[in-house]
This record gives sequence, C-alpha cells and structure tokens, in this order.
Amino acid sequence: MRLVQLTPSVTMVRADNPGPMTLDGTRSYVLRAPGSRETVVVDPGPDDEAHLGALAAAGAVALVLITHRHADHTAGSQRLHELTAAPVRALDPAHCLAGGLPLHDGETIEVAGVRVEVLATPGHTADSVCFVVSAPGEPPAVLTGDTVLGRGTTVIAEPDGSLTDYLASLDLLESRGDGVLGLPAHGPEIEDLAVLVRAYRAHRLERLAQVRAATVALDLPSGVTLTDDLVDRVADVVYADVDPSVRGAARQSVRAQLEHLARAGGGVTGSI
Repeated sequence: MRLVQLTPSVTMVRADNPGPMTLDGTRSYVLRAPGSRETVVVDPGPDDEAHLGALAAAGAVALVLITHRHADHTAGSQRLHELTAAPVRALDPAHCLAGGLPLHDGETIEVAGVRVEVLATPGHTADSVCFVVSAPGEPPAVLTGDTVLGRGTTVIAEPDGSLTDYLASLDLLESRGDGVLGLPAHGPEIEDLAVLVRAYRAHRLERLAQVRAATVALDLPSGVTLTDDLVDRVADVVYADVDPSVRGAARQSVRAQLEHLARAGGGVTGSI
C-alpha cells in the first residue's frame, strides 16, 4: 500500500476495494503535523491486513476517527485497534471501540499536532460527519467522508439517509469550504470544496424536479403512499439509463427524494 502525501499534515492510503460504490477504493487518511510521532487515522477502511498494516506503520496511532457507519469505512476498526491499541471514535456509539467516546458536533480534538473539528453532516447516513483539519502554518482541509465525493454523487442511503438533512449539510459545507481543499473518502481530491458543493446542490435540485415531474407523468393521486412499487416506477422514469450495478443506489435516492417531497407537501405520504 502506497502512502500519498497530500498536505504537510495529511497522508492518504487507498484500500484495494474498487467498485461501483467505492469508485477507486476507500481512502483512509493519516493525520500528523510535521515533527509529531503520533498519528490520527480517519476511516480504517475494509478489514484488509495489508491496508491496515500500512496505516499502523505510518506512525504511532493515537486515535482512530470514523466518518460514518458503512463497512468499507469501519470493517477494519477492530483489527487496527488490535495492531495499535488506539481507541476508535465515531458519532454512533456502536462504532466506538476501546473506550473511545462518541463524537459530538462542534467539538475539537487536538492530537498529533493537528486540530480536528467535528462537523455533523447527516444525509448520506444519519451518523455522517466531516472533519476540518488544521495545523500551524497550513490552510485547513475538510475530510468529507461520503458526504461529498471526488467523482460522481453521493447516495442517500437507506434506512436512515435523508435528503432534507443532506441539503442542510451541503449548506454547512459550502459556508466552510470556500477555497478549501476537500478530501473525500472516494475519488480524487477536491480543489475548492464550496464550488463542488454548489454543483452537488444544483444536481440534487435537478433530480428532485425530475422526480416531481415523474409523479405527475405517472398520474399519481394526491396523498399516495410510498411503496416499493412506487419507488421502482419512479426510478424507471428518472434513472432509466443507469447501469444495473448502481440500480440499488438509484432506488435509494428516489425513495429519499419522494420522502423529501412528502415532507414538503409534495403529494406522497408515509413510507414502508
């Protein structure tokens, strides 16, 4: 596994798990200010011995942080703890290990010579967070997890993803990301986070308009209940051209869009 230095205090190690949902593989990040022996690992990634060994060998791991619950980010947590004895912290207590306390929105963590600010950014999942990383003499960078990717768009994941929350999280990241380097968990680095966030929002609103138009074209009655069949019918219209490998992700996005419209009085009620 190759360590790639992105800033003086941030190194990236990409896991060998490419795929339709992970793109070129899950990116784990190692944080350490120049001169520090300690490191912080963000997202251990899959339970892959070579990948975890590279993270453990990058320095004395003092802390492991998790951006959200998905297995391509968390499956290696237990083994990395075994290799390093480092506690693991996440927003969801279920993913904390070895006495690591749950993360809290707005808290700051100072370790390995870096300062890490926790931003709660629900939407992709309910427990999604981003980390604003800064060190003396360096501009900040934002580790975006799966909230903003380096390529493509983010899935609003079942069962706890929310488009309503996601749009609010994009607003937050735009306010913090003007001219700031974005470091996603999948895909290449983002030169200006706020610019990409604005493109993300425009894409989401365009898709939302397409979903709304599809419900009209399908002549759905007012107050129709959200069912699996309805999700499939709308997905057939809006995502007719998607590759079968990401059909499941498209369905999740359609459900999230319909739920968002329901909250706004868009004619669909309930969910299953």
